[in-house]
Order: sequence, then C-alpha cells, then structure tokens
Amino acid sequence: MEKNDINIKKRNILLTILLIVIVMGVTVILDNKINPYIKRVLNLSAIYAIVSLSMNLMNGFTGQFSLGQAGFMAIGAYTVGIFTLPLEVREQIYYMVPMNSLIANIQLPIWLALILGGLIAVVFAILIGTPILRLRGDYLAIATLGFSEIIRIVLTNAQSVTNGSLGITRIPSNSSMPFYFGFLILTIVFMGLLVSSSYGRAFKAIREDEIAAEAMGIGLLKHKLMAFVISAFFAAIAGGLYATFLATVDPKNFLFTLTYNFLLIIVLGGLGSISGTVISSFIVTGGLEVLRVFDEPLRLFGFNIPLFRPGLRMVVFSIILILIVLFWPKGIMGKEELSWNRIFSRKRKANQEVK
Repeated sequence: MEKNDINIKKRNILLTILLIVIVMGVTVILDNKINPYIKRVLNLSAIYAIVSLSMNLMNGFTGQFSLGQAGFMAIGAYTVGIFTLPLEVREQIYYMVPMNSLIANIQLPIWLALILGGLIAVVFAILIGTPILRLRGDYLAIATLGFSEIIRIVLTNAQSVTNGSLGITRIPSNSSMPFYFGFLILTIVFMGLLVSSSYGRAFKAIREDEIAAEAMGIGLLKHKLMAFVISAFFAAIAGGLYATFLATVDPKNFLFTLTYNFLLIIVLGGLGSISGTVISSFIVTGGLEVLRVFDEPLRLFGFNIPLFRPGLRMVVFSIILILIVLFWPKGIMGKEELSWNRIFSRKRKANQEVK
C-alpha cells in the first residue's frame, strides 16, 4: 500500500470518528430540548434504519429475497418485553394465564435482554436458514414470510410466556436519543466493516452470479447463512429497541405488512447501499408524519374540501413514491455510498472547474 493511500485511510478513519462524536454530541444536546413528538419520530427512524440495514444485508448485498424481518423483530421485542418487565407487575399483566414459572422470577437489564433476543433470533435463523436458503427468488421470499407469520401465531398462542393476544404492557420505556442513535451508529459501523471485508465481497459475488461465485470457491450456503444470521440478529436488536420505544408489545405490531415498509425503505434508498438505506429510513418515516396534514379536514372560505380525509396521506405518499421510482429507478444512492473519498473527489472536481 502506498504512503498516500495510508494517509487517506487514516484521514477517513479520523473523520469518521469525528463525525460519530459530533452526531452523538448533537443527540445529547437535543435530547432534552427538542420537541417530544419530533424526538419520537427521529428515534423511530433510527430503529427502522437498523431493521432496514439488516434486511439490506440479505436483499441488497447478498441478493436473497428474504421477507422474515417482522418475525425476527417480534422475537427481539418479546424477549425484551418478557425479561425487562418489573417483577412486581407481572401478576397484573399475566392475569388470564400465570407467567411460566421458569421465567417468572427472571429480570434482566435492557442491554442483556437485547443481546439475549438477538441470540435467540440467531438460533431460529440457523434452524430455518439451513433448509430454506437452498431456495431462490420468490420461493425464498414465501418461505421467510411464512416463518414470520408462524412466529407471530406462536407468540399469540404461547400465553404463559407471551401473554397471548393481550400482549405485554408496562415495559420500561426509553425516549433517549443517544440510546437509539448509539445502536444505529454501531450497526452502521459493523455493516460498513462487514461489507468491505472478504465476507462482504463474497456476499456481493453471490448477488451478481451464484454459479460464478461457486466456481470461484465461495461456499454458497455458508455465506448465505452467515448473512441471514447477522440480519436476524440486528433485526431482533431493533425489535427489542422497538419494545422499549412503545413500552408495549402485541402480536399485531408484527404483521407481515411491517416487512413491506422495510422493503420499501431499502428499495427507495438503493439495494446494496448502507448510506442510502439510512437516508431513506429518515425520509420515509419523517415523510409519513409530515403528510398527516392530508388526513385532517380542510376548510377554505367556509367550505370543507372533501378530498382531505383519513387515508389521503397514503395516497399522496404512494404518488410521491411512484414519481421517485420513475426518476430514480435504482433508488436514492443505487449501489453507491456516501464516502469521504467521494466527497473530497467532488470537492477537488468543483475546485478544478472553478479554476
């Protein structure tokens, strides 16, 4: 490696660390000053970004059409809900069917419950991934979607563990921006390092051409399973964060339609782009909130405008998405990334044009 390349690499690392410090500093400053509603939207955007990044690892970087994110989220959310629920309120929550005696007296700190949820999701990912990752395309999508629904149905019926359809309420909540953005930054850093590693290059090779990748000595099942397991782990972490965000979990929170939201985000941001996924997560989540004005009645000159009624927001949002897809078919970033090299190269190009 040339000296100039080493200097550029050091510069990029230092700038990345500085950016992380600045972002965390801003979240700490804004945490108690920002409007609570805006803070909730930003925290939800951070959670959705983590799930979308986990989904993009499978769908964007490895090229496997997986739709099981809602199921893994549910595993993480219920693990956090069950094990962080205060002992003194459990009898009040589990009033229909008493809580299983094996877990009734176990209470964990939030960080340990999050990790446990991720590990449980990893176990399920290995069990189901080994057989179903031999499938491709639509067949894999149907299999993972079916798994997601099976998880939701099991959670609905395992009353002594999950409290069934009643769900779990009074989960210790957290509204701290540094808490959610800290996990988002860790996820971004991990995904960036993974994608730029030899494993990431193997994922991309599988995405481009499985036959050629296998001919080059890449183990297809091994690398697909690795991507699936990592994706499941981070989806479960995001699910646990979602439980602390809502302070309640319910099987209806994890319908298969939830996965489509994340699919929308990664397609809009760019399949195979980390930065595009993060940007899209904030645009989609924030945009849906901004467009709520279309769901409220509008009066002009004493007359009600009949179009402004509940449901119009989604119509307007759908039209905007259609326009974006027409003009940016590869998404906001495509397969590109917002990198320091790209930023400085554009800056040098702009300076040259000025001269």
